[in-house]
Amino acid sequence: MADARESLEAGTLVASYRIAKVIGTGGFSLIYLAVEEDSGDEVVLKEYMPKRIATRDGRGQIVPSRPEYAENLWHGRRSFFCEVKAMASLHHPNILAVRDFFLANGTSYLVTRYQRGRSLWSYIQGRGGGLSPTFILMSFLPILDALALIHSRSLLHLDVKPGNIYLRHGHRPLLLDLGAVHRMDQGRGEGGQIVSAGYSPVEQYYRSGHVGPWTDVYAVGASMRTCMEGRPPPPAVERHTDDKLEPAKQLYRDRYPLFLLDAVDWAMEMDPTKRPQDASRLLHALKRFTGAPGQSGSSPTTGNTERFPHSGVH
Repeated sequence: MADARESLEAGTLVASYRIAKVIGTGGFSLIYLAVEEDSGDEVVLKEYMPKRIATRDGRGQIVPSRPEYAENLWHGRRSFFCEVKAMASLHHPNILAVRDFFLANGTSYLVTRYQRGRSLWSYIQGRGGGLSPTFILMSFLPILDALALIHSRSLLHLDVKPGNIYLRHGHRPLLLDLGAVHRMDQGRGEGGQIVSAGYSPVEQYYRSGHVGPWTDVYAVGASMRTCMEGRPPPPAVERHTDDKLEPAKQLYRDRYPLFLLDAVDWAMEMDPTKRPQDASRLLHALKRFTGAPGQSGSSPTTGNTERFPHSGVH
């Protein structure tokens, strides 16, 4: 909870940014609306503060809540800062750009531009699901393209979900929560594990799990299915124990093109080796059916019933 972690008060100056108010909380961070002193620009300031292992002392410093958490906090803070530095090198119209990053108050901060809009999750809730095939494709083709760039840099997002997809004016999607990004060549420490029920595949729940680009692909499939159903899928650990999730192509074949339903089911395979192995693979397959520039195929709204060609190809 934000109050338990003592968020910074309005008016507090952190580096060159003055806090206006808290606008969000997460398992690993506090998120503020702030104003840059020099330019007067509104920005979003994300402060690394893992709620399980950290607290704020009387001087405003982030410290371990118990002495035995000191090492985990240090590693998590270092990982957050290094990974945000890596993300700052990514330039894509559908990735929230890093404006600044710095160390202060014993922790790491990420600064991004403040943009007006709403989350995809809020949009889904407002409509109760049932979003159109055109809307789903217009939202997720750019997100897959952004993830393809992330994967090409040996990075993983690891927290793709409707709450981390932001819809700007004209429903232009933006991938958020860069602080969750993880290098493929690093082990996952205690402070860096992120699980979002319904969107995280089973390998993400266990320290021994083999995460990779296919992990983000599952989250994309689950997010697309949420656009159809209006609610998150069941947690992957429940599916792993007793998978009762009916395939999308059986539930929604009268409402959505079969190629789109097949794509969702392919992305949400429980066995990681049976999913598209990275975002570019799923993006390329979908583009065959969308009439995108340079691609052949029908429009997503024409009711194309051709099967999605993934069987036996991974």
